[in-house]
Parts: sequence; structure tokens; C-alpha cells
Amino acid sequence: MSSHLRIVVGLSGGVDSSVAAWLLKQQGHEVVGVFMKNWEDDDTDTYCTSRQDLIDAASVADVIGIEFDAVNFAAEYRERVFACFLREYEAGRTPNPDVLCNSEIKFRAFLDHAITLGADAIATGHYARVTHGEGYRAVLLKARDTGKDQSYFLHQLCQSQLQPACFPLGDLLKSEVRAIAQRENMPTWKKKDSTGICFIGERPFREFLERYLPRAPGRMVTPDGFAVGKHQGLAYYTLGQRQGLGIGGTREGDGAPWFVAGKRLKENELVVAQGHDHPLLYNDTVTVQQLHWIAGTPPDASRTYGAKLRYRMPDASCRIAWRDSGSDGDTLVAHFDTPQWTPTPGQYCVFYDGGVCLGGGVIV
Repeated sequence: MSSHLRIVVGLSGGVDSSVAAWLLKQQGHEVVGVFMKNWEDDDTDTYCTSRQDLIDAASVADVIGIEFDAVNFAAEYRERVFACFLREYEAGRTPNPDVLCNSEIKFRAFLDHAITLGADAIATGHYARVTHGEGYRAVLLKARDTGKDQSYFLHQLCQSQLQPACFPLGDLLKSEVRAIAQRENMPTWKKKDSTGICFIGERPFREFLERYLPRAPGRMVTPDGFAVGKHQGLAYYTLGQRQGLGIGGTREGDGAPWFVAGKRLKENELVVAQGHDHPLLYNDTVTVQQLHWIAGTPPDASRTYGAKLRYRMPDASCRIAWRDSGSDGDTLVAHFDTPQWTPTPGQYCVFYDGGVCLGGGVIV
């Protein structure tokens, strides 16, 4: 990266973006910190940390000695991310709003805002790397810290979003990031990493969802149709879920745990299977639609790739095959070398060629 660029950094109030901004300042860039407020429905709620995050972000900017501002993207977030989140859950699927937040807010609304501030580039505290290949084509790479790599969440970004993006933490370990923050007396150095969906925070998930999607109780059944309990609404459950089913006992009394294995939408029935290794919980083929490829072109179907069906799972070896899906665009079928546990409709299947993130799509 050229020296002396004007770089706008998304300061979240966490340790990662704090160190990202500090690193860029040390490299001689003109750094501007911007805090994004993306959710405001629960400003007074004990689960919402946005006020403290704003204070922490401003404090970090003061310690580093950079310009600081805040911008409100709550309207854009509700329209582009949260509305989709609710539609997907209502349809019985399990979406990943963090992926949409990156493609629609952090690298679209925020990028547009940064440009109005005269930015040459934008930066975030994501653990990922970006390089430029032939024709200055942006290439998204995994981070050095494989345990923290976040390329999975960035796989929907296009060339125009990745070209001006930089990820200062891509070559650092998380332990090194915290050590820098402590050494530089940043107020965020001990702050716990945020987990879960940003607008839900640490609150019980079903409690949050019930605010927006009414209960629709129905039968909880075994694969052969035997009723073992009642569910509160298919939207409140996801494939592979074990907790919160309310059926601790078993028909046979063998004590094996129950897992959500499927949803019968027309019958409003939740299918549950007993035992982690039940065959219904595994599949060696996964169908993927709404495909996006970072390079702009699909990968060669004659090769073997790695794929992630969820964040932090190891890459699973697979081959891909194309299937025409008419008006819905191309459909890809991933054939895995070994059966995969609970491929979940609505989640993303992300493909890799070694350390290069190729892109991906939505599991159907």
C-alpha cells in the first residue's frame, strides 16, 4: 500500500479495530476513525452495547491521535439487512446477517460515506488479507491467524468493494493484537470480543425473535412421525439445534440427546432425531444458489476445493457441479468427500482454493 493515504477506519469500540487504526497511523497514513451505529431499536436495553462502544471508540481515537466521527446507518441496516433476516426466518431458514452487514453496510454504505470524506481507502478490524493480482484484481485471502480468520464473512464482497479495502490485522495473531493494545494503553485492550448477531447481543435469541415473528406452535415429531413434544414456531429453531427442545426424556430411555433434523413447513412440524450421528443430520451433497464469485467468474468445476458450511469449521474437501436453475440463476451442487453435519438452509457455503477465498452462496 502506498504511504500517506487518507484512510477511513471503521472503529467499532473493540480491540481489533483499535489496533487496525493504530497500525495505519504508525505507517504514516492520515487516519480518520468512524463509528457506525447500525441498530437503535434497543438503545436503553441492557443487551445493547452501542453507547459504551461509541465511548470506547472515541477514547481510542483520542489515544491514537486521529480524527473521529460517528455516522448512523440504522435505517440502511433495517432495510438491507434486518428485513432480509426476518424474511428468512419466517420462511424456515437460518440466515447469517453478519455476511449481509459486510456487503451492504460496512463495505457499501460505509464505503460511500468514506468517499464523501475524501478517503483513498477504508479499513476494518477483520482478520483477513487482500492482495492484487493480474490486472489489479483484488484477491481475498485467509488471515494468518486461522483460528480468527473472517474471510467467510467477507466472501460476498465484489471487486469495487475490495479494491479500496485494507485489513491491517491480516498478518497478526489475536494475541499480538491484544499485546499491542495493552502496550499502547488503549482502553479496549481487555474488552471481550463481541459474539453472536450484532443487534441481538447477549440476550436470549428466541426472546428477541418473538418481538417480530409471532409464535406458531406445532408438533415436534420423530422422522417416522411419532409426536414427542410441541414446538413454539419453526422460525425459532435451526438444524442441528440441541438446546431448548424441551424433550430431555426419550422414547426408548437410552438418554441420547435430540437434535433438530428438519422442518416440514406445510404440516408445521419440527422433525427431531436422536443422537449426534443420526443419518438425517448428515449429507454429502449441498445445493447452493445466489452465487457470488469475488473474481467475477466461477471456478473451474474440474478441480477440488475446500468449503465451509459455517464459520470456523475446517475446510471440507469437495467437488462442484453446475445445474441450471432457470430464472433463479445458476445452481451449484457441492459433492463432499465425507458427509457434512447439518448443512443449514439460509446459511452460506463458502469455497476456497487453498488460502484464497473464491466466494460462495446460500445453502438451499
